[in-house]
Amino acid sequence: MLSSLDKLVAWVLTGFLAILTIFFNMYLLLINQRNYRKSAKHRLNPADFIVTAISMASISLQVLTYFWQTMDVIDTVCRISLAGAILLVLIFSVKFIIFWSTAFLTFYYGTKLVVEPVHCYTRIQEAIVKHVHTALALIVLSGFANCVPLLSVLTYYNGTSTGLSDCGSIMPTDTTGLAYIFYYVIISDIVPGIVMVKCSISISYHLAKHLLDMKASTNGAHGPKLGTQMRVIKMTLSLVVVFVVFVIVDIFTQMTVVLMRQNTLALTILFASIYTTVSAFVLVYGKKSYWKELIANYNLFLDEYPCLSGMKVEEPEGRERALICCCVDSPSLTSSCQEYNVILGHRNAGDDQLLPDRQDSG
Repeated sequence: MLSSLDKLVAWVLTGFLAILTIFFNMYLLLINQRNYRKSAKHRLNPADFIVTAISMASISLQVLTYFWQTMDVIDTVCRISLAGAILLVLIFSVKFIIFWSTAFLTFYYGTKLVVEPVHCYTRIQEAIVKHVHTALALIVLSGFANCVPLLSVLTYYNGTSTGLSDCGSIMPTDTTGLAYIFYYVIISDIVPGIVMVKCSISISYHLAKHLLDMKASTNGAHGPKLGTQMRVIKMTLSLVVVFVVFVIVDIFTQMTVVLMRQNTLALTILFASIYTTVSAFVLVYGKKSYWKELIANYNLFLDEYPCLSGMKVEEPEGRERALICCCVDSPSLTSSCQEYNVILGHRNAGDDQLLPDRQDSG
């Protein structure tokens, strides 16, 4: 059982995590918007489009979770418990969208990175990847379609019923409600987890096989290098690990709420905030051009405050950093500034473009 102090701590932590999540996801949105405006056809590649959907959903989730935590701490007499229940259903819906969108991103990278013999399954994969916008629209609709009925099949706590303690918490009171809770956990947590684990196993297996083939072809003269592909693979596998850890914790906390009737719903909300923060960081770090530009802008910001120079982060390469300082300190040197813009424009065109097509990779 959580005390009032525990809920207050969870509320403060959720606010701090919301700031980090919104920062990373807004950065992703701004970068993708710039790529959209720079592209000749004014369209994002599929990976960036999926990341944009995840970022928008993550920001929405953080806002909703913070509002719910605020109501849970302030509204101790459950005067607006119905609003809390509606917020909770919206949180479950957006969490569903984030999980399935992340699974779809893993599925997309698995389709791009893994070369398999052409058969029925691979043709289904290619058909899904070709209709990214439609697939994401279906994910969003499914999120609300599967979660909104929770208000009708479950009972929300209004301060008078027994056995419940969180205002606005929705609980099953009969077999139908309990069955729907299990259905929701399976469809929102377990099934996308299976998709992600399957894709990660496939990527890991084919990566190991590819590295062995490359090492054998070079007779061990030098280690095989995959560059951007390896970065994307690490990002994908990191997303899977973060997701699996969160799902285990989420299912456990859901069991304490539903089966043990404890007031640990605030922990479920807090863990969802932690997941969105970590996954947003992984998405930024996984794109080399995104991460390098973020570090460069961060150090450039610290240049304005010499007393904070000790907080600078070492950049992966010094060339781009020197060009940034050149542009800032000596605006007359336009040639260097133009050269820097060309470099960033090339590297921010999207790491997804450096992924091999199915017919060309081997």
